[in-house]
Amino acid sequence: MDIILKYFNDLTEEQKQQFAALYDLYFDWNSKINVISRKDIENLYEHHVLHSLAIGKFINFKDGSNVMDVGTGGGFPGVPLAILFPNVQFHLVDSIGKKIKVASEISAAIGLKNVTFRHCRVEEEKGKFDFIVSRAVMPFGDLVKLCQKNIQAKDQKNSYPNGIICLKGGELAEELKPFAKKADSIDLDTIFKEEFFETKKLIYMPL
Repeated sequence: MDIILKYFNDLTEEQKQQFAALYDLYFDWNSKINVISRKDIENLYEHHVLHSLAIGKFINFKDGSNVMDVGTGGGFPGVPLAILFPNVQFHLVDSIGKKIKVASEISAAIGLKNVTFRHCRVEEEKGKFDFIVSRAVMPFGDLVKLCQKNIQAKDQKNSYPNGIICLKGGELAEELKPFAKKADSIDLDTIFKEEFFETKKLIYMPL
């Protein structure tokens, strides 16, 4: 939990309590439904919560924004972002029902009021959102193809134009080549100093 406070030192008491509650909740749920590698649950805050919050270092979502998390799994990046931005609405989508159940139960347990959930493939989701977020869920080109229908084009309220923000790792040059003129890539080791972030990137593309 200290690693969250290291980079986000202006949290309210409620936010601190919500973040602090995540470890026991995920540990318990993960023993029943595997949403995080069993070996990695010890690294929950660094590898999953803080990684998700990189999006909150890139953009300070305006109150009233509407964000869809595609392929949320057990709730990443959607749940940590919903704690960080209590006045932003998050819609978490995943094709695996038991993973959505974990994200939903944990959100309820910590009292999140700004999240909705849907068990479906993203192709089936017709809602419109200011931003799509995701965490290493599919190749970037596939994400763009499947989600551009969901971007709300007219109502722009944030400092960046509406679009896609995704967290990815590894060598992305080939994957991003078709989008070189439009997509921005940010190395997360410029934001977070831990070794885990050395190969991690945030990709943003307006749509």
